[in-house]
Amino acid sequence: MHKHFSLLHNKYNKNNAETLVGMALYHGDKEEWVIQAIDSILNQTYEDFVFVVVIDGEVSVKMTNLLKDKAFSDNRLVLAQNTFNVGLAESMNRAVEWGACLSPTFFARMDADDISTPNRLSRQVSYLRKHSYISVLGSALTEINEKGEKVGSRVMPSSHRQIINILPRRCSLNHPTVVIRYSVFEQGYRYNNSLLNTQDYFLWITLAAEGFVFRNLKDRLLAFRRVNNFYKRRGLTKSINEFKARWHAMVKLKRLTPYNVFYACGVLTLRIMPGNVVKWAYKLDRHLLERFGKH
Repeated sequence: MHKHFSLLHNKYNKNNAETLVGMALYHGDKEEWVIQAIDSILNQTYEDFVFVVVIDGEVSVKMTNLLKDKAFSDNRLVLAQNTFNVGLAESMNRAVEWGACLSPTFFARMDADDISTPNRLSRQVSYLRKHSYISVLGSALTEINEKGEKVGSRVMPSSHRQIINILPRRCSLNHPTVVIRYSVFEQGYRYNNSLLNTQDYFLWITLAAEGFVFRNLKDRLLAFRRVNNFYKRRGLTKSINEFKARWHAMVKLKRLTPYNVFYACGVLTLRIMPGNVVKWAYKLDRHLLERFGKH
């Protein structure tokens, strides 16, 4: 176990679990949303999982007590603590490595401000059981605001071919919905912990280049929290990282075309424009993705 990663609460009393669910939370996460996210996993119709929540750095005493109360009420909830904030990628890598001793078959992602539908894990796990050649499975999602009201949706292309074709232009999986076969990690693949964002995008590019098969379900299995600052300027660092990811995808997947280069440059320019312009472009992107991204 990593020296800066420790278990805060672990009463999981089984020797194995078919699925490990990984979630990280941070200082500033809203207690109400965190509890909704945790409850949405603990109340799944599917039950053969261990749920590892990584507290990434210091959080409030109130948050810690709420988490401990939840963990005492359900032994499947394991609390881990990073000594200091290391980011999502490293938090998930540490959760994956800790859980390896339980010999899980699947790793499911969850975010601390989202809500999984009650049948999410059942739907995704059963699909992966039936399709052993698929290594990474995502789904569509519903977008909700701070009040939990539906404000949109995000339906990604379903087929492997479409996912790979679109990957040089955009991340074609909804990261909080993804379930990954543990065998991917057993072969040495990890999130790039040197990145503070776009970690999932780079991982999908690497796995796609290595021949792993992807799929997206059209079922909306997660409510994704779209907050008021969602459309704000992304900042130069994140925008450049996204551009690097697109360029990396073009090179690794041998899709260095004029259209893909133009798209990457256009998005880089868009990211630093005012929020109302970004909002308009986001809605147009969702419309085009649902219309032309079908298999």
